[in-house]
Amino acid sequence: MGPDIPEAAPRDVWEHLKSDVVAQLIDVRTPAEWTFVGRPELKSINKSVVFAQWSSYPEQTVDPRYAEQLEHALSDAGLGKDTALFFLCRSGVRSLAAARAMAARGFTRCHNVTDGFEGPPNAERQRGHIAGWKASGLAWVQS
Repeated sequence: MGPDIPEAAPRDVWEHLKSDVVAQLIDVRTPAEWTFVGRPELKSINKSVVFAQWSSYPEQTVDPRYAEQLEHALSDAGLGKDTALFFLCRSGVRSLAAARAMAARGFTRCHNVTDGFEGPPNAERQRGHIAGWKASGLAWVQS
């Protein structure tokens, strides 16, 4: 299973990102999701999202070097293992796995964004309306 990872509601994540100059939002979805579904927008709080795909589509395979590569990218950006990291995917499953992988490498402040970017589907089987980053009214863009 892996280390316990605390959940963080999207609005709480936004507030933490605003108040903690080094905190990072890490979007682990696929490039197709970033392009066609949308992606968080942090320009208004002078931040950028780290895009680090957890698993490929359609194979759903995870790069065995994912955590090592992300650790190097964070280190190259001057971020240490005590940096608050908030992991985001579509609904919170892939992001939890990515957060656990980073916690296993010694990152002590990994969080999973509750309900991810789109949240669960509504009665019409559409995501993005009930919960998650988009439904919380937080900034996002679509290509």
